Amino acid sequence: MIFTALVIFIGCTLWTIYHSFTKSRLLPAPDKWVGLDQYERLWSTRRWLVSIENLVIYGACTLVLSLVIGFTLAALLDRKIRGENIFRTIILYPFALSFIVTGLVWQWILNPEFGIQSIVQSLGWERFAFDPLNNGQIVIYGILIAGIWQGSGFIMVIMLAGLRGIDQEIWKAARVDGIPAWKTYIFIVIPMMKPVFVTALVMIASGIIKVYDLVVAQTSGGPGIASEVPAKYVIEKMFEAQNLGQGFAASTMMLVSVLVVLIPYIYLQLGGSRRG
Repeated sequence: MIFTALVIFIGCTLWTIYHSFTKSRLLPAPDKWVGLDQYERLWSTRRWLVSIENLVIYGACTLVLSLVIGFTLAALLDRKIRGENIFRTIILYPFALSFIVTGLVWQWILNPEFGIQSIVQSLGWERFAFDPLNNGQIVIYGILIAGIWQGSGFIMVIMLAGLRGIDQEIWKAARVDGIPAWKTYIFIVIPMMKPVFVTALVMIASGIIKVYDLVVAQTSGGPGIASEVPAKYVIEKMFEAQNLGQGFAASTMMLVSVLVVLIPYIYLQLGGSRRG
């Protein structure tokens, strides 16, 4: 484990960062040092800026909606309804699919010729239009729908596990005091589930940063460059454009975003263990 961490993870990361300061093309060129040129070029490229904007929109919406939908579904299932196992399996099932399959399924569903738009128009609303994947202004929201559909079930399971860990005496005391269920959730249960929410946030954020195959399956980055994301930019620069230096620079910026997520998580975990 120590060898793997030092050589593969840390060593390869440092190697990538070093070559992001070089003019590497098809092959690494450690002797062609160019300083910050790759980063200056990166942040002056419209395609990269669009990908960052999409990542921010997709990330913010995914964080909020996944937590809200996942917790709501978990709270409903926590009431121990009849057929809970069936509902839990149905809701969790999309998570078992790969992002490629999810992307293709939602590409068909959002297709205006035989998807949602066609079905609604066939019911009489002939002026209804819903074609997000071909509209550059809202295409990222079409991708967001597929991402939420797949990921919410997993967050639901995490939240449900946290809810099942709450002492039942707390619920009994709340009922005796006449506290409504929604107030019990907001003011008592959710604060007690802080570690669960932090874990869910980290897992959602890690998936957001590396989103790639969902975009490729649905839009391939189109229309134009409207649905570009950083991971797709890195892959295309390294393997299609044969510009390793630019791909390394972009991947290093993605690493920075990962650290922004992980460092607070590690701090909270270490702080919690010390207080414990």
